[in-house]
Order: sequence, then C-alpha cells, then structure tokens
Amino acid sequence: MDKSRLPSRYVTVGPKAAAARAMLHAMGLTDEDIAKPLVGVATCWNESAPCNIALNAQAEIVKRGVSASGGTPRMFTTITVTDGIAMGHAGMFSSLPSREVIADSVELSMRGHAYDAMVGMAGCDKSLPGMMMAMLRLNVPSVFLYGGTILPGRYKDRDLTIVDVYEAVGKNAAGEIDDKELHAIECAACPNAGACGGQFTANTMACVAEAIGLALPGSGDPPAENDARAAHCENVGRAIMPLLQSGLRPRAIATRKAFENAAMVVSATGGSTNAALHLPAMAHEAGIDFDLNAVCEIFRRTPYIANLKPGGKYVMRDLYEIGGIAVVIKELLKGGYLHGDCMTVTGKTIEENYARTEFPAQKQDVVYEIKNPISPTGGVVGLQGNLAPDGAIVKVAGLKKLKFTGPARVFEKEEDALAAVLERKYNEGDVIVIRNEGPRGGPGMREMLSTTAALAGQGMGEKVALITDGRFSGGTRGLCIGHVGPEAAMGGAIGLIRDGDIITIDAEAGTIDVDLSTADLNARREQFKPRANNYQSGALWKHAQQVGPAHKGAVTHPGAKTETHVYADI
Repeated sequence: MDKSRLPSRYVTVGPKAAAARAMLHAMGLTDEDIAKPLVGVATCWNESAPCNIALNAQAEIVKRGVSASGGTPRMFTTITVTDGIAMGHAGMFSSLPSREVIADSVELSMRGHAYDAMVGMAGCDKSLPGMMMAMLRLNVPSVFLYGGTILPGRYKDRDLTIVDVYEAVGKNAAGEIDDKELHAIECAACPNAGACGGQFTANTMACVAEAIGLALPGSGDPPAENDARAAHCENVGRAIMPLLQSGLRPRAIATRKAFENAAMVVSATGGSTNAALHLPAMAHEAGIDFDLNAVCEIFRRTPYIANLKPGGKYVMRDLYEIGGIAVVIKELLKGGYLHGDCMTVTGKTIEENYARTEFPAQKQDVVYEIKNPISPTGGVVGLQGNLAPDGAIVKVAGLKKLKFTGPARVFEKEEDALAAVLERKYNEGDVIVIRNEGPRGGPGMREMLSTTAALAGQGMGEKVALITDGRFSGGTRGLCIGHVGPEAAMGGAIGLIRDGDIITIDAEAGTIDVDLSTADLNARREQFKPRANNYQSGALWKHAQQVGPAHKGAVTHPGAKTETHVYADI
C-alpha cells in the first residue's frame, strides 16, 4: 500500500527512518512487515477488574485479523479506573479523569509511533468513551470493539448483577439480611470476566458504539466469555484495511445525525445517565455541539422499548440471546426514529446494516415492538429550573413516581450522605442533596451508587429523592437526579441550598426548582465561598484546573473546533 500519505512513512520509509526501523526489527518485524500500514491495537487490559481481564486474549485475535488483511498490528495498553472497586471512597475521584487520561494516552502513543489506523478495545465504563474520543480526535481509520458483558450470577434462583451487591449492603444495614447472606450474594454476583451485566454505563456505551457506527454490527453483543466473540474479534481486525483503502474516517461516521442515533438507542434501552456526559465529550472531539440539553431533547421524544436492568427485568446476556442491540436498532428504524442514511465502519449505512434483522419470532419481553413500547418517551429525561439552569438528568425507566416535593437534607460530600443513609438518619420525603461533587468541585464528579443502592436496599428508592452535582452509576435506580449545573464549586444554586428548603422535581414536565426567589438566591450567593478540596497537587489538581462543566461533557481541552491540523493528515 502506498504510504506517501500515511503517518507511518515517517518511521518506515527512506534513509531518515533507519533508526526507527532498527527498533522495529528488534521486535521481530521483517522488511515486509514494516512496509505495510502500522495499525495500533489499543486495549485497556489490566488486572484491576473483570471488565478488562479478557481484553488481552481478544486483542491477540484482533491482531491476527489485522495481519490477515494486510496490516501490521502493534498492540499497546492504557489505564482504566474501575468504578465497581473505586465506588464509595476517595478512589472514585479518579474515575472520570481516567476517561481523559485514556484518550490522551492513546493519542500520544498513536502520534509518537506514527500508527496509520487503530482498533480501540475497552471493557469498563470510562474506557469506552475514552477510547472513542481518541478515535475521533486522531481521525485515523478506526474500529471500536467492546470486550463484552459479564454473565449474570445466580442466587436463590434469580439473576444477580453487581448492583444487587450494593443493594444488599443497604439491606444488611437495615437488618433485612445478615452478614452470612450478604457474603453469599457477594460471592455469587460476578461469576467471570466481563463488564457489569445490566444496561449500566459499559453496556450503554457499547450500544452507543454500534448505533453511532464506530463498531461492527453485533460485535459488542456476545458476553466476554462466549465462543462467538473470537469471530467478532478477528472480523474487527480484518475491517481496518478496507477503511484505510477507502479513506473512511471516524468523523465522517460520527456526524451530528449519528450522535442523535446514539442518544435514541440510549433512551430506548433505558441506558445510563452517564451517556449524557460521554456523548457531548465525544462530539466535542469531532467539533460538534451536542450538549446535555441536546441529548435530553432526543431522550424526550424516543420510546422506551428494552426491558433491561436496573429499571427492567433483564441483563445484556438476555438481549444477546434474542438478537442483540440490532433488534432495538431495527425497531427504531422501523418506527422512523433513527437516521438510516448514516454511514458506519462497514462502509454501509445503518439502514443497510440492519436490513435483514427480524423481530424475534419467539415469545419474549426483553424488547418490545416500537408500536407497543414500554412507555412512549425515553427511559432517561432532562430537567431544568432555578436549581439547575444548565440542566440535570434522571433515569425514569422503571419509576412509578415522577413528581416529588420535599425538604432538603444537605450533605457536603458523599461519605457524609452514605453514613447518614446507612444509619437511617434521614426521613421519608426528604430530598437528599449531595454537593461539591462536580467535575471541578470534587474534583472528578464521583458516582453515587453506594448511596443510591443503599437507599434502594432499604426500600426507600422512591420514598426519598436524591440530587447531586456529581453523577450516578448506570446501575442506579430510584428518583436520583445528577449532573445538576452549574455545580456548587461554580456558585450554582445547589451550593446555596440549606436544610429545609423545599425542592420540587417534576420528571414529566422536565423541571427542578427550589422554592427560593432570584433575590433570595442572589443574597445567598454574595455570602457563598466554594469549599476547598484536598487535591492541591497531582493529577486531580490538574484535572480541576482544566475541566469544563458537566453539561458540555466535562472535557479538558478546546476540542476539534480550534484544531490547526488533524493527526491523520500529518
């Protein structure tokens, strides 16, 4: 293949590249290997969590596919911070910043070694958007591959996910189960490799990858430990060379309409509220304006049709067994919701990719037909009001109560709120407020699954409300409002609330307000002083200096709009 316009010409062609070629020869590459396009196979493999543990073996199969199609694969890894282990303590401050580190480190490795194309492999919440952000930033021909979901655990004849463990902690604190049963649930919940099994953040973003066109159809569906995954891995490797030959790049695929498609699939599946953080960040890498409110506008008009946990009954394995995310996509196409003309990494449009997909013939209630949805509007909705002028978000899938009014019970950080919940130091009807947890104020915008799951485990998920300028796990259920903006650290109204202030949430009307006048809020703002955090040096300090607001994706650099060059064209 002619390398005259490929980045790898700088390290493989001509006398000036002799030293670089010497380094490549040292790793066993032949002259023939070096003459081929160099394909970066970026993985998030590590031994930090089951989400990523299978990625190394999968990457070896991807490499075989790259080689078979005429490329030379070069595998490298990046970090992850796994929320299931980081949750509920100071480790969670590192979670969202890890998304930026993943994108940055992949960018630097691709640039530094002059790779021509990329396969991005990820298995855990922030690694999926982080990897896709790098693809869009670099704009080299790229394919995304999800490492796959974990299989459900089994306990007392019911499926378990990691969220059941968090909720069991709440039941244990309430005296409903003893320590022995808690330990039994803990040991049964996660039986093997793969990401958390419900329609939590990892599975939500895997669906996004396919809906937006950056992943091969069906490649994210098989569980991590499923024999079908090997064929998908090889196909992903083989897909790279046709993209290099055609010149089809990520930004030609991930257009504004493609982002709208992705948001529709999130809403139709009752996906994670974190998608409203990650989609704007991905769009930012492509120079597209697509903020929280734009995402929520799509959510508002998309039917909810997939009966998945935490709001529904089933896990991702069950969706795979009835046809996968293709069934949801085809129903949305059938209903006229998706933009069918959007291009994908197959070189075909999304409508062409799913032309032969049929609704399951067998009786099932995992996915409902578009003409008979679970609800006519999405499983996730946006809120705005004097408490959240920049917006907020709530997952309503599975909720019976969409309106709530109650007195504020204010906590300055998550640990204080969690302790109060576990000790039952709150009242039914309270609106629990956790502030100073935003992108800048945390820093790092922590998830609150430990607290929300404890409430659910105590049977209080819809008897109290919870609002925060932080965020929630994809596994959160109950009336939990996140991404409240502006955050407290920026002088937002959430930082001005006092115990007893009356807060009203209306997820039907899309509003969230505190019963205070503009004059009242302004008077309090004059006396307001941001709370100092403990991170005054290091990576978290750096993140706090750079990070932008949540409604724009909590990004840390100016994005594609200020570019003077694109890496793919160096």
